[in-house]
Formats: sequence, structure tokens, C-alpha cells
Amino acid sequence: MSLFGRRKPLHERLAETGGLSGAFGDGSPAPAVPGQPAQPPGWDGEQRGEVGIHGVPRPRRWETVMTADAPLLRGDLVHFVALPDGTLVVDEDEPDDSLGPLADAIEARLSPPYRAEAVRRGAERWAVAASRIQVAELPGLDGEDAELVATRSGRVLTVDGRPRFGSSPALERLGEAVGREFAVRAKRLDGDVWEVEASPL
Repeated sequence: MSLFGRRKPLHERLAETGGLSGAFGDGSPAPAVPGQPAQPPGWDGEQRGEVGIHGVPRPRRWETVMTADAPLLRGDLVHFVALPDGTLVVDEDEPDDSLGPLADAIEARLSPPYRAEAVRRGAERWAVAASRIQVAELPGLDGEDAELVATRSGRVLTVDGRPRFGSSPALERLGEAVGREFAVRAKRLDGDVWEVEASPL
């Protein structure tokens, strides 16, 4: 005999099938899925493996979130980095000094260097989030993105996705500060100044 009654909504049935029913209805969190980050990817927007493996950094968590009025900004989203000397490196095409109010709001809590992202919330109102970063001068290193991985098998330097012969002494020193086996990732900001992140393997 078949019983007909009210079926559960599709999203609940799919959630139970996938083992995620705790995320719906009863307020309990869904279990973590192995191999997937619990938070968005890191500063470069990429996730190349599991955290702690292959040099993948911990997911970024913004250290501060502020609001400020920035009437000179033209777009709806802006990304920028503040260098140690206070110079702002902006990804988007925005007028000079238009980011000043956002930087002032952040620097009430954080000192440079930091990476920030801002989203328009009104005609002049912006929400801006920022986190501290590490920067280093890497003279002689070309390209825009670099990664140095050191394991028992040796050291491999990759620049803009292509393996390179030799190494970078500056990247080596950054990596050796965190362990024998390490991955150091670098992103060019301005001239010889790079944003760097070193992780033990």
C-alpha cells in the first residue's frame, strides 16, 4: 500500500541526501566537506589544493571592516593595496586621491601594508574590508606572479605559471624562515615590491 502525504521540500530532500540536513531548518551548521575550504580563497582568489598541502595558505579573513564616504570613486567595486610608505596600488582605474577616505578609515585600525576591498553601498557610502599583508623587495625577479616550492626532492621556482631554472635568494630566505620544506608565493605590486606569503609544507 502506498502512502501519500506532504513531501518535504526539494532543498531539504537534497540536503539529507548529501548529508547537509543540519544546515536547513534546525539551525545547526552543516558538516565540513573534506578538501573544500570553509572560507573563500586567499588573496589571489585561487585554491590549488587542501590547506597545508602544496603551499595553499589559510583562507583570508578580513581583520577589519569599516564604512566611509568616498564621493570621487566612479565604480562600484575597488581593490587596492597600501604599501609600507603609504602609497596605494589600485587595481581599477580611479581618479587620484579618490581612495583617500577609504584608506583613512582603514588606517584608524590597521597600519600599512594591507590589502583592501571596497564595495559601494550608496551614492557616496562604501563598505571597505582590509587585512595586513607581508611585502618584500625581490630585485631581479621578473613576471607578475612567482612561487618557490622546497621539498626533500629539491626546489622549484615557477614564474607566471612556467618553471624557471635557478632560484630566488630572497624567496628562499622567506621560505626558510617558516621551515625546511615550504612554499612561498609572490605577487608583484609595484616595481620590485611584491606581496609575499610563506607557508610550511
